Order: sequence, then C-alpha cells, then structure tokens
Amino acid sequence: MTIRLGIVMDPIQSINYKKDSSLAMLLAAQKRDWKLYYMEQKDLFQEDGVAMGNMAPLEVRANPEDWFSLSDRETEKLSSLNVILMRKDPPFDNEFIYSTYLLEQAEREGTLIVNKPSSLRDFNEKYFATLFPQCCTSSMVSRDMGLLREFAEKHEDVIFKPLDGMGGTAIFRVKKGDPNVSVILETLTNYGNQQIMAQKFIPEITKGDKRILIIDGEPVPFALARIPQKGETRGNLAAGGTGVAQPLSDRDRWIAEHIGPTLKEKGLLFVGIDVIGDYLTEINVTSPTCICELEDQCDVVIADHLMKVIEDKLAA
Repeated sequence: MTIRLGIVMDPIQSINYKKDSSLAMLLAAQKRDWKLYYMEQKDLFQEDGVAMGNMAPLEVRANPEDWFSLSDRETEKLSSLNVILMRKDPPFDNEFIYSTYLLEQAEREGTLIVNKPSSLRDFNEKYFATLFPQCCTSSMVSRDMGLLREFAEKHEDVIFKPLDGMGGTAIFRVKKGDPNVSVILETLTNYGNQQIMAQKFIPEITKGDKRILIIDGEPVPFALARIPQKGETRGNLAAGGTGVAQPLSDRDRWIAEHIGPTLKEKGLLFVGIDVIGDYLTEINVTSPTCICELEDQCDVVIADHLMKVIEDKLAA
C-alpha cells in the first residue's frame, strides 16, 4: 500500500530551507515513496458533515534554491489520506482550534493525525509543563498582578511570559527592585485580563535552553542547546541563539522518562520539550523544530525515524 500523507503548514514558499523540520519530514516521507499532499489552514473545510481539503500534490527536493513543486489542487475528503501532519505554527487562535475540529473529524474516520487534534487543543505549551511539578522550577500562572508581584518579590529573579507566545517573544526577566515590573505586568496581563506565566529564573540559561525531541514517548539521544547571545536571557534560535548539539544528561533522560508515557497516552507523537539546567520549562506540541540542526551535527536520523513510527502505527 502506498501511504498518502497530507500536511497542514504555513506557506511552504516562505520556510527557512536550512532549518525547517516540516520539510525534513516531507523529504523523509518522499524517500519512502509516499504520496504527499500540501494544505494550508484555509484549504480545510466541511460540507454536509464531511471534512474536506483542497489539497495540492507535492514534490519536495533537497535543493536550497528549488525545494518544492505543487500540482493542481484536488478536492478530496481528509479521510482519503492515511496520515496528516498538523504543522501550522502558532498563534494558537480560533482558526487553529477550528482546524483541529476538522482534523478530528478525519481522525474519527480512520486518518492518523500527528499530533492528535484534541491534545493540541488541551495542552497549552507553557501550562502543560506545570503538570509535572517534580520536573519544573517554581512557577505561577495568574492574571492577578498582585500575586505575580509577590511571586517576583519572593524569588527575586523571575521570568514573565505570555501563555501563547513562541520563539521567545514577549519574555521579560525581572530582578528584585526592577522599577518596570508594574508596566511589564500591565502589558502582559492586559491590565489583569489575561493569564500569564511566571517562572523562577534559571541561571543555567547561559549554557543553553535545551530542546529535546520526543518521538512516541522516547527521546532522541541528543539535545540542541540554544545558547543566548551575550547580554540576552533568551536562547531561542528565533531570538538569535546559537544551537549546539549535545548528548542528553541523566537529568534530561529522567525528565523525558517522567513525561514520555503521558505524551504517548495523549497521542502526542512528535514533541519538543525545553529544559534549562535541570528544569523542564515548556512542552511544545504544535510544530516542534530542531530536526535539521540535530541531524546536521549528530549521527542521528530523526525525520526518517518518525516516518517509521508512523508507518508502524498505520500497519497496526
């Protein structure tokens, strides 16, 4: 049986060829002679109770100047595909939620969705980490500026960040006596109308914010330590950090062992967790990245391993 794989992603013409994990997945799938179909969120719809897609047959190439070509779009049931990769980047807005409803309908009809649509809705990437307090530093989720200010005073050096951000956007470090704490909290909470996260600052950020990829509950043996620029507190590559691959530490493996079974149970087949020092800070479920950086620096095959796991699940 030839596997038909669909992908829902941001515009493929705008991706960063060298770093795009979705492209790495597509190249791995194509090497297995799977048929590829490309969609954006706008291409998903429902008619008479049936989830549909305007999908374009896709060919990908390992060529930084010419990495894809699309054929004429075909309107088909989403359930005509064996597997769909949901790789739309945040923001996690109402349109993203509506997309998960459509994908969930295809899932009920037998299509494997990576990651499971209901889990994409249920597990906010910042909040999800707090369900494993044994793995985390001290944290708080609140929109009460008084409580957040007390948290900052107690821990003296903290991070404030929105629950729906990505790539290090709108992350603030606040030290004891910072005169800007009020305006920071007013801005992030929209004057007490929006929940945010506070975390005790972890000094080991200077050694990198480690991205650990987990496939079907099992970690890839190398992490990408995203080391901040001088004078920065954010290691995110989008914020100018430098990615350095390194073997997982014993603590990294311990964290992965604690959360892996839950990820597997919830149908979160491909996940990227963030670890600073000894502490879990985020669990990224929407469109985790760093496949390319790890494959370039280490003797490890990630995208093809993910396709093998998908193939095995379809066979089962």
